[in-house]
Amino acid sequence: MKKVKVDPKGVLTGSHYIDGDYAIAEGGLAAGCRFFAGYPITPSTETAERFSERIPHVGGVFIQMEDELGSIAAMIGAVWGGKKTMTVTSGPGFSLMMENIGLACMMEIPLVIANVQRGGPSTGLPTLTGQQDMMQAKWGSHGDYEIIALSPDSPQECFDLTIEAFNLSETYRVPVFVMTDECVGHMHEKVVIPPAEEIEVVERKWYEGPKDKYLPYKLDKDGIPFMVKAGDGYRFHTTGLTRDERGYPVINAECQSVVVPHLVDKIINNADKIIMLEEDEIDGAEIVVISYGITSRVAIRAVQQARKAGIKVGTLRLKTVWPFPEKRIKQLARKIKAFVVPEINYGQIVLEVERCAAGKAPAFHVPHCGGWVHDPNDILKVIKEAAK
Repeated sequence: MKKVKVDPKGVLTGSHYIDGDYAIAEGGLAAGCRFFAGYPITPSTETAERFSERIPHVGGVFIQMEDELGSIAAMIGAVWGGKKTMTVTSGPGFSLMMENIGLACMMEIPLVIANVQRGGPSTGLPTLTGQQDMMQAKWGSHGDYEIIALSPDSPQECFDLTIEAFNLSETYRVPVFVMTDECVGHMHEKVVIPPAEEIEVVERKWYEGPKDKYLPYKLDKDGIPFMVKAGDGYRFHTTGLTRDERGYPVINAECQSVVVPHLVDKIINNADKIIMLEEDEIDGAEIVVISYGITSRVAIRAVQQARKAGIKVGTLRLKTVWPFPEKRIKQLARKIKAFVVPEINYGQIVLEVERCAAGKAPAFHVPHCGGWVHDPNDILKVIKEAAK
């Protein structure tokens, strides 16, 4: 059996040949996740299995809950107990989590949820790929709030972006999603895990003032409240109801007009810091292909063929899907002829591209109903159509 290096904190180091699901688990552990609550669901179960095997070695806890509703509830409790937490799911499990995701947004709970997407709706294609939960990640729970969602296109990025998801979650006290897919989740590639001291990890923003002065929702100068651990002698209240700085329910429009804008603005006002994009040959391009996840890798072949045919094509890969890069899309729409948006669904992110382009440049969609990836020739055909 191959020996692997483990640093004193229990984090693997060195180069490993693992799939994206395992890489998510290793990224979570490297980011300091010490509590995992989940329920098995294809094609994400490998992440949970990896956690169950590895987390005891770093002094953490793995618990299989009775369902996905209970999983998020357990995570929320563990966060108030002082732990970094995450779970993993897919399709139907993601739907079941939505009520408690809304609770986490209202409570301003930092946690990470990985969604290894599969073909839907309903049970759909449990073992085959899809990108059909992207809008649900943004709008799945009721009410107004903002989240952050990242989209890796490789096992290496599953590791890297899971760490980034934890860092963003702690920075903004918000649920963060790692929106991967079955292909990336089950893809085996080289993943390089650096020593723990080389991994940037954002620690929780702990309150250090007098215990009798703590207010769980009093905004600091950066607009983010401090946190404490339940059981450490602080008196605080937290609820899913609209609340004041003490966390006590205040059921009126005046309080709502303070709480809800804060939940939105803390993400939107920091969008430029949060959004990560990867661009290639954008300058001078007439067509820009916008993609994310596994579709980004499939689109490369179509783009190469289009360039050989003399079409000026640039690419924009969404490593951050939410918040959406509105400003960048608006800038490009004034300069190019058209966008081409391939994705494994029947129209989700393309709608955001259309909205942001605001009629300055059309958005051509390349839909796919799931089960497998696009044929690059289908993407190429639409690129040629857009270039006419």
